[in-house]
Amino acid sequence: MPVLAARISGGPSPEPGLREPAELVTDRLAAEFLTVPLSAVARCVADAWVCGEHLGLDVTPEIVERVARERLLGLVNSAPPSRR
Repeated sequence: MPVLAARISGGPSPEPGLREPAELVTDRLAAEFLTVPLSAVARCVADAWVCGEHLGLDVTPEIVERVARERLLGLVNSAPPSRR
């Protein structure tokens, strides 16, 4: 299976104005969904972006954020309650 997107980590963090839109969306959603691992949030954002492109949509960070948020809400709401 080919890799859709590769991410190189390390080095200094870029200025906020220069960060990739997907990273900004990931950061906003990660702050909203604290119980979801960052890697899962990032994957959800990447998947939403690729799905939009695959469907031929004019993908914007706002659309990706809305779609990813709905998916994450479904993930959080479908989790069984913890045993206490």
